[in-house]
Amino acid sequence: MNIVMQKLFMIQERLENNQSGFVMLLTALIVGAVGVAIATSLLLLGLSSSRTSFVLEQSNQAKALANSCIEEGLERIRLVSNFTGTNTIVLGRGSCRYTVTSQGGQRRTVTAVGTVDLVTRKVTVSLDRITAPMRLTVWQEVADL
Repeated sequence: MNIVMQKLFMIQERLENNQSGFVMLLTALIVGAVGVAIATSLLLLGLSSSRTSFVLEQSNQAKALANSCIEEGLERIRLVSNFTGTNTIVLGRGSCRYTVTSQGGQRRTVTAVGTVDLVTRKVTVSLDRITAPMRLTVWQEVADL
């Protein structure tokens, strides 16, 4: 009987050791899964931030292009006072297109669209006098032309 009790005690001890190892293994798996989830979240957050920053830079470049086209349109009016028309300019990674329209008399409107990749910015300028000195009444970015 004593030997039987010893064997039962040894079996019970082995089961307890196995359960302890199982708990450690399960704990390690849970901690590892949480670590992978945190690392993945940080990676995706950094990627999203990088993308946003890149699009913001393209937006600023598109606005600068639109303003450059406005300047080009104003220069064209200064050189040829009765100028109306459209022109496209390619600068760097983007392009811009401007249009000069007559509103009658000395009034003109210059609109420009600057584009870098898929990002577009639009600017419009109104003049009420084209003879020297030119007089601008509005220079603003617009959502639609």
